[in-house]
Amino acid sequence: MTLTGYFNRKNERVRHPFRVIMEKEMADHLTGWRFIILTAIMALTCLGSLYTALANMGQAVKPNDPEGTFFFLKLFTISDGTMPSFVVFISFLGPLLGIGLGFDAINSEHNRGTLSRILSQPIHRDYIINAKFAAALAVISAMLFALGMLVMGAGLVTLGIPPTAEEFIRMILFILLSIVYIAFWLNLSILFSVLFRQPATAALSAIAVWLFFSVFYPLIVNLITKGMEPSPAASPYQLVAFEQFRLTLLRVMPNQLFSEATTTLLMPSVRSLGPLTMEQMIGAVPGPLPLGQSVLLVWPQVTGLAAGTIVSFVISYILFMRREIRPR
Repeated sequence: MTLTGYFNRKNERVRHPFRVIMEKEMADHLTGWRFIILTAIMALTCLGSLYTALANMGQAVKPNDPEGTFFFLKLFTISDGTMPSFVVFISFLGPLLGIGLGFDAINSEHNRGTLSRILSQPIHRDYIINAKFAAALAVISAMLFALGMLVMGAGLVTLGIPPTAEEFIRMILFILLSIVYIAFWLNLSILFSVLFRQPATAALSAIAVWLFFSVFYPLIVNLITKGMEPSPAASPYQLVAFEQFRLTLLRVMPNQLFSEATTTLLMPSVRSLGPLTMEQMIGAVPGPLPLGQSVLLVWPQVTGLAAGTIVSFVISYILFMRREIRPR
């Protein structure tokens, strides 16, 4: 259903245009085959990773394990090598979900000629792009929370052990972080939808960026750092500086930031995301970090993901507001 047709149906009652557009977009997403297929893929991979985690739960818990008190979090991180964990699946398939819901957000309305007809009515232009982003983000959030609760519910029924309050908060923070991560790719696909007239071009451009960061950029970083690697006789400070430089280059990738943040939240024994010298390790007591310390440790990664999401949306917003839209 087009936006104009949806507005004509809603003329009987006076409603805010932003709400009407958002409801229409959510209805299109939830009833469209694209979303159904993406949801089925995400659900199947979720069930596969959950089965692997439950099957290997006994082997994952070891004596004197510093994470033994965080038994429930292992449902999201355990893998036996045959199938990746739930976190890895979200990191890999999440961008496809965001791209799939945003690559034709603007150009499809423009190509059908409904965009100019909507803007001819007393409706602010920014309502359209804001509502399209909010609708897609709401659908993504609902799906991720449903998958997360599915994993927690299956673990509770199978294991018979309820999660602690800190475990539950960590899992909720992981879901929220996943939403921010997918929102970055959603905004990036909306940006290409504003830039390119054809939806196929916008989709290929967004997928090309995803493949570049997932496959080619790590290879480029390895080529750059291979020629700069210090000799084995170098001082520890030179080795630490080189490793910090390599991590800085890798942290340009959104999936690297997401991986580091989720690993720290779901594995409380992680106490550092960078190299440490022997002096820094002296006196350190092995054990899980409190929730507040884990959040502080991943705050730069979360800020980087949020900043990338906001910048992508701001660029899309500015380009859309300045775009000339003529009736067809």
